[in-house]
Amino acid sequence: MADEVDLTRPSAARVYDYYLGGAHNFAVDREMAEQAIGLWPDLPLIMQANRAFLRRAVRFCVDAGIRQFLDLGSGIPTAGNVHEVAQAAAPDARVVYVDSDPVAVAYSRSILAENPLTAAVQADLRKPEQVLDSPEVHSLLNFDEPIAVMMVAVLHFVSDSDDPAAIVAGYREVMAPGSFLAVSHASQDGQPEQAGEHQDLYRRTPTPMTMRTKPQVTALFEGFDVVEPGVVFLPLWRPVSLDDVDEHPERFSGLAAVGRKA
Repeated sequence: MADEVDLTRPSAARVYDYYLGGAHNFAVDREMAEQAIGLWPDLPLIMQANRAFLRRAVRFCVDAGIRQFLDLGSGIPTAGNVHEVAQAAAPDARVVYVDSDPVAVAYSRSILAENPLTAAVQADLRKPEQVLDSPEVHSLLNFDEPIAVMMVAVLHFVSDSDDPAAIVAGYREVMAPGSFLAVSHASQDGQPEQAGEHQDLYRRTPTPMTMRTKPQVTALFEGFDVVEPGVVFLPLWRPVSLDDVDEHPERFSGLAAVGRKA
């Protein structure tokens, strides 16, 4: 693995792990994370709100009868990730994690080694055919049945030139009716003054960031019926309790939504 990893450049997956309090990161990742927090002190709260959205979205999908999940750009499955939430509610739930970072995938495989209903794939989500043709996906997931495709905090690492809408469509085309798409996405909406410096910082990584507006994020759900409450700031997507909603949800500068394929 060491031959594949550039330890001189931070990784978005490992930086995210650091924000969440995980241990699977390196000094270069921690340095970048601390620089980002210096520019945007709310970042750890935003990342935690994003993880909380993921948990709520997974529970929503399980309650809707979903028993299989494809988590694209998954990072490292630290505490509270898809398989833990899904299998706590439905022990037969199957989960495949996909990430392009070899370190994230190696850690994932180590963490998941004793769980036969999970797998981790190193692949580029921008190439749906590469992901969908992987042995792990064929082994665990059946696209003839409804599935939940998770794109949580990842599409902002897909540039406009790579056409995120076309990438989403590549997965939508193989999803059975009744499937769900869950998306969270960094946005300049809410705190535009912070966005520029934050995007500049991520240009140091192999995965520069492209923040998008609410209309742009909504457009990613073409072919899906967006469930209530629509595309909203992270804390506003089906909060467990109104006590969980910050009085200024716009400061979380991340948009979230879930759509159902008819």
